[in-house]
Amino acid sequence: MNVKLNDNVVVIAGKDKGKTGRVVNTDPKAGRVAVQGVNLQKKHQKARRANDVSKIIEREGLIDASNVMVICDKCGKATRVKHAFVEVDGKTKKVRVCKCGAVLDKAYKKPSKAAAEETAAPKKRTRKRTAKAEAAAEEKKD
Repeated sequence: MNVKLNDNVVVIAGKDKGKTGRVVNTDPKAGRVAVQGVNLQKKHQKARRANDVSKIIEREGLIDASNVMVICDKCGKATRVKHAFVEVDGKTKKVRVCKCGAVLDKAYKKPSKAAAEETAAPKKRTRKRTAKAEAAAEEKKD
């Protein structure tokens, strides 16, 4: 399945053809996705306690993943997903790519140089108890 959670997609077939939205739920085994504002279904919910109120809830139903296309953030067009191998942190990762060349996977976008410099020298972590004990030991010496 080429569609992932939080992707922006456009519906290309069915009663909601042409609508766009964000993927809010996926079912990879069944090959289905739920898109925000698409295939709305009404569910009648009965009151379970004395102080509850019965109500009708509208929620997104699942549609087949083949009926949606991912929208590229860079070019803004619906595109077929292409896979490519990109080197990230010395490891080769398989990522989804648009026809225009933009990476569709948000986790594997190239980090900026400023972010790379910050992660180069991580801050040394110490436990609070150890820091307090060291501070108390320094006070005793003085």
